[in-house]
Amino acid sequence: MKIKVGVIFGGETVEHEVSIISALQAIKNINEDKYEVVPIYIDKNRNWYTGMELLNIDNYKNSDFLFKNIIPITLCKFKDEFWLLREKGLFKRVEDKIDIAFPIVHGANVEDGSIVGYLESIGIPYVGSGILGSAIGQDKVVMKQLMKSEGLPIVDYVWFYDYEYVNDEEKIINNISKLNFPVIVKPARLGSSVGISVAHNVDELKQSIVEAVKYDEKIVVEKVISDLIEVNASVLGNNEYAEVSELEEVMGVDEFLSYKDKYIGGKKGTKSKGMASTNRVIPARISDNLTSKINELSLKVFRLLDLSGVVRIDYLVDNKNGKVYVNEPNIIPGSLSFYLWKESGKDYKTLLDDLLTLAIKNYKKKKKKIYSFESNILENINGLKGGKGFKGKLKM
Repeated sequence: MKIKVGVIFGGETVEHEVSIISALQAIKNINEDKYEVVPIYIDKNRNWYTGMELLNIDNYKNSDFLFKNIIPITLCKFKDEFWLLREKGLFKRVEDKIDIAFPIVHGANVEDGSIVGYLESIGIPYVGSGILGSAIGQDKVVMKQLMKSEGLPIVDYVWFYDYEYVNDEEKIINNISKLNFPVIVKPARLGSSVGISVAHNVDELKQSIVEAVKYDEKIVVEKVISDLIEVNASVLGNNEYAEVSELEEVMGVDEFLSYKDKYIGGKKGTKSKGMASTNRVIPARISDNLTSKINELSLKVFRLLDLSGVVRIDYLVDNKNGKVYVNEPNIIPGSLSFYLWKESGKDYKTLLDDLLTLAIKNYKKKKKKIYSFESNILENINGLKGGKGFKGKLKM
């Protein structure tokens, strides 16, 4: 019997469309002899759907047609099985069931631990990192603070909340100016380079902050490395065993790898292939020593954040002095970084099989731990009554 895999994608996120591309790429490459795919789409209003029409990317161009032909559902647990129940109608009819969830989502409200938190709460096995690693990986400020505490190399930065900038703009500008221009301004909890811009002076800095706060209340500003090489590595595994892919050198048209470089670049009229279509050189044109250093850092970051599945970790290399800095981990990377594993000798079908096998092993390992007790402390509470005061007695 085939394992039924619920591939979850979409969501209320600026990377909604990117998630659709990544998910459909994966669905196309999942081993049909072992797995049966059930698509689970979350629209921009956070409604959940299933239906075979979700498998055709052209259908997303006509939302009226799409939503007339897909079924609104909710995912729930009943008698140790995980069901997709129809949300509308007199009876909550079962539309399908799944054995394992495979979130392929990007960005805030989904990749940040929101989806896996729900999956954890109902107890379904799932592919990828847990709640903590997902949340930290999405927050560039917390992530930098944690990595700095462990001695991992990061570029100098300043962070603040939008209300702090409104209340004391001069103080924030002065703090940032100490980094020396140019600087790069980022929403702290987004991805795909959305809302990011480079500022070369105070006027541009103010414009960049105005742009960034459109997307997030938390902002991070980093010192720009002038002679920059961007290098990415992918890591596959869990906290017991992990391996690093071939490294890539990424080249963008802009001063940094922009959303356009990642997802819109290419000839007009051609279909986007997500991160797989980005201009890159594999393997990266860096020294063996630097390659070894990045491989070592990748495993340290992966372990520190307690990550699992496949992630991509982005690095900034100062070509002038050969220093390398950890930029950020991508907990569910665009296109699942299959192109890096392909260059490492692992085709996409094998990568997906490894991810699903790893998820099942993680689930079995977790099931061996104790999360609740048979004893019920409520049995020891006498005379608990409603009203203004607590009159019960708790005997411990």
